[in-house]
Amino acid sequence: MPFKNIELNPTKYTETQRQTRYHLYKGFSTVDPMNTSGKLFDFELIKQNILNHFNTRKGERVMSPEFGTIIWDLIMEPLTDQVRDLITSDVTTICKFDPRVSPIEIKINEYEQGYLVEVTLLMKDSDETSNLRLAFDQKIGLRIQ
Repeated sequence: MPFKNIELNPTKYTETQRQTRYHLYKGFSTVDPMNTSGKLFDFELIKQNILNHFNTRKGERVMSPEFGTIIWDLIMEPLTDQVRDLITSDVTTICKFDPRVSPIEIKINEYEQGYLVEVTLLMKDSDETSNLRLAFDQKIGLRIQ
């Protein structure tokens, strides 16, 4: 029985293809109108997933009563030590819900219309960090700064 000779040619990737090849995480989102391709990679994908969690009030999701945040229930409260501890614990829980990152630092500040939460995230499979600044505004909702 004759064998067919197979010739393997190495693939020559362009620089753009090479960079996209090494993304740890790939996903898709239609939320950002500026992102015309809809593709998200690495921290942008992780941040979008965490934002989905923060945009949901705890107990609001069907069949997942623990999903979401308590910040929307505390938005009118003054930022006492007890409220700060509750928010810090909630933000830590939400960030740890995503197994790809861990929170390194969490800062919470109060302003006229709500709370400003700053989180520094560390991607577990790399040494990359990224900051996420979230303004929980009682009139506008969640804004990314």
